[in-house]
Amino acid sequence: MRFHCQVLGPVAVSADGGEAPAELLQRKNLALLVYLARSPKQTRGREHLTGVLWAEKPEAKARHSLREAVRILRRSLGEEGLITQGDWIGLAPGFVRLDTDDFAELEAAGKWNDAAAIVRGEFLEGFTVPDAWAFEEWVGTERIEWRRRSVNALAGHSEQLLAAGRTRDSVAVALRAHALDPASSAAVRIALRSLALAGERAEALERYQQYAQRLADVGAKPDSETVSLVERVQRERSWSLDESVPTDEKEGAELRRAPLAGRESELAQLVNAWNTSATGGRAGISFIEGDPGCGKTRLAEELAARARLDGAILATLRCVETDIEQPGSVLLGLARGGLLQGPGLATASPAALSAFSQRIAEWADRFGMAPGEPLALGPAFVEVIRALAHELPVFLWVDDAQWSDRESMLALCAVLRDLADMPVHSCVSLAPQPPQSELDELRSRLGRDLAGTAVQVDKLDQDDLRQLVRWALPDYSDDEVDRLTRRVASDSAGLPLLAVELLHAVALGLDLAETDGAWPQPLQTLTQSLPGDLPDTIVAAIRVGFRRLSLPAQSVLAAAAVLGDRVTAAPLEFATRLGSEALNQALDELEWQRWLVADALGYSFVAPIVREVVVRDMITEGQKQRFRQAAGGMGS
Repeated sequence: MRFHCQVLGPVAVSADGGEAPAELLQRKNLALLVYLARSPKQTRGREHLTGVLWAEKPEAKARHSLREAVRILRRSLGEEGLITQGDWIGLAPGFVRLDTDDFAELEAAGKWNDAAAIVRGEFLEGFTVPDAWAFEEWVGTERIEWRRRSVNALAGHSEQLLAAGRTRDSVAVALRAHALDPASSAAVRIALRSLALAGERAEALERYQQYAQRLADVGAKPDSETVSLVERVQRERSWSLDESVPTDEKEGAELRRAPLAGRESELAQLVNAWNTSATGGRAGISFIEGDPGCGKTRLAEELAARARLDGAILATLRCVETDIEQPGSVLLGLARGGLLQGPGLATASPAALSAFSQRIAEWADRFGMAPGEPLALGPAFVEVIRALAHELPVFLWVDDAQWSDRESMLALCAVLRDLADMPVHSCVSLAPQPPQSELDELRSRLGRDLAGTAVQVDKLDQDDLRQLVRWALPDYSDDEVDRLTRRVASDSAGLPLLAVELLHAVALGLDLAETDGAWPQPLQTLTQSLPGDLPDTIVAAIRVGFRRLSLPAQSVLAAAAVLGDRVTAAPLEFATRLGSEALNQALDELEWQRWLVADALGYSFVAPIVREVVVRDMITEGQKQRFRQAAGGMGS
């Protein structure tokens, strides 16, 4: 009979897949079995075993107890399963296997998912032999070792989940590691990373405080790596959401922050390219390509969030159509979008700094204007990035890069060429139209003289949509999930943006039976489709989502839709007549729910088609006029 023992957690024993004999499960018999299974060559001397398990008894009685335990083991294992030779007692190979044996094999192979699945708790959790102090001491030593290895496996699995974009799953695994060893620096770091990437900044900081206090109680302090990470988490965005919004509406808002479905391999590819630049000191570029509405921005956001937590200097810009006609607009946007905060910037030449100081007030306030002629914007940008990259890795993200200006893209090419041996990474997310010759030239060099990667994001397939349906509507039966998946696939054409809109609205009560579906022009992109082309279900979903916003957020979103492709906070405040605090809360709400996206130059709609629906269906002509008049009177 073959036995398998679960010891990483509450102890459990099976015999040939069935129940183990009851007498084998008696406390000291089970202790003897596990102790032998964990011993070198699964063998121990009789005197050693009596000392471990029956030290409290006189020698004769201890030997008698050992003989009785051996008799029970032999009866359970069979004559071939237990080997006794003189003073030695051992298990025959292959008769008893512990889950620690399974774990060790998976650990050696780096299969963290399977190794983590074995971990159910502490080694022999809840199992004690009170009158066997030597056995208890051994268990304590084993627990320290297996706790460390279990935490490492859980942390490894959590990192794998993060790399695949499964942030919520990563949080669950990370918190298992943290619960298993609250004093582990590895456990608290993966918990911090997972929670921060899931948007749970406050909980991440609270867990760190508990960890730091636990160390302080024993006269210890967090290590420098953990301190550096928590400092980066502290700098993460905090959201100023309106506390007066009802709880059910907040929960509904969460449905607009969908998991990254169907993009696991693409994100892993992007993360690998970023790591090559950040840790390998090699400039590179990542292309995220696809039609509007396919989730390019969402994927790039995930990559940028990881770069930020890795300690990179991050600069981001989302282009709009007017940028293509403004030379250097992308460089100036990136300079406003995060470069000014990077350490090492002051070491750039005065002529390079002046190139930005003469165009950006914040740079002028810090550096002033150096005497002499400033550099041209492109060479100045290369110098600035060089100065920053000497201190920390640099991550540059240009969203909707098809609208970028030629001068800026030539400067980006120069950065990758001139700083090839520095930790600089560019991420460009772009639609196929209009074509960008500079970006096409860079794309053609991938794998030859340029490091990086390119991923193509397309519509979601049925399995990906089913994953989203199960996430949004966890109480649905399998049949209901299948029916809704088919309907969402038809009405959204598989576009993630529209699928999430639909599921958000369904979760809030939209009855799809009362609306017409079917995408009328399946070969057109989201940009090419007018609001009138959208299925009624999509338009109804956008309306439902709009009406679930707070009244200030509805007003701000309506004003943003009227005032242009990109709008700053100042005209929105004038147009809506909201105070600065209420405006900031409304903007945070709209960003949190992914209606708007922000960069250093202002706010724009995540999807232009949604803006068009809002303008067409949610705002009267009188409101449009009042918004424009109020914003136009800013200077008066």
